[in-house]
Amino acid sequence: MILIVDSGSTKSDWMAVDKNGKQLLEKIRTNGLNPAILSEKKLRKIIKKSEVLKEYKKDVTHVFFYGAGCGTDKPKELLKNILEEFFVNAEVTVDEDTMAAVYSTINKPTEAAVVCILGTGSNCSYYDGEKIHQRVKSLGWSLMDDASGNYYGKQLIRDYYFNKMPESIRVAMADKYNLEADYIKYNIYKQPNPNAFLASFAEFMFLNKDSEYIQNLIKTGIRLFASNQILQFKDEIKTVPVHFAGSIAYFAKAEILEVAKEMNFTVGNFVRRPIEGLAKFHTEDIE
Repeated sequence: MILIVDSGSTKSDWMAVDKNGKQLLEKIRTNGLNPAILSEKKLRKIIKKSEVLKEYKKDVTHVFFYGAGCGTDKPKELLKNILEEFFVNAEVTVDEDTMAAVYSTINKPTEAAVVCILGTGSNCSYYDGEKIHQRVKSLGWSLMDDASGNYYGKQLIRDYYFNKMPESIRVAMADKYNLEADYIKYNIYKQPNPNAFLASFAEFMFLNKDSEYIQNLIKTGIRLFASNQILQFKDEIKTVPVHFAGSIAYFAKAEILEVAKEMNFTVGNFVRRPIEGLAKFHTEDIE
């Protein structure tokens, strides 16, 4: 049994396939396993909480894990050790979520492309057909992550409190969420995964996309992301497409296409859940 995992800060999707890429189990979902944010104890607890993973853990021969927070050596090694201890018979590979986005969006293994992730967090890389290149190191959700779910959640909350949104949107938002100051501060400053908490508000945008305020909010975030991230590869985007992965990108497709036209880059593929394109990639060379 081969496990392929696509993990953000909010949730982790686990797909179990055989060596031919045939799905063996219903898709498994756990909380997000971000080793840059969560403690070792919390990471272990999330994995052990899954009854399905516990039932089949000895049958697993390979684990291919792609996740947020796995772009630097220390958190990557921490998670790899935890997975190896749990899946005692498995070879474990841990890599950053960017590589999952690359493998699931490119049209062939040697295709060069700029690949963007817009989900709970955000990222952008250039894949030259063999290796990935990043020119800006991520400083995490609180300082970067433009146009991500947590970025938009933060903007919505700020606009609500600064009275910078239309009254109809303000009322609708208050009806849908608990916006009491103490509740928000508790979840941001006292609870784990504050980025995931903020990202939970982003759904509101896509339920109210007919609002001019929401349209402007979405496009402002995408312009910021394009300026800070995509345009760092200004020479590369003259000749290669820009692919997008993640739920925010998927639901903001129209706005991304509009900004791409403004900023003169060519949009390629949109993939909502990268995990769905990874099974074939990882089973071709397994005997």
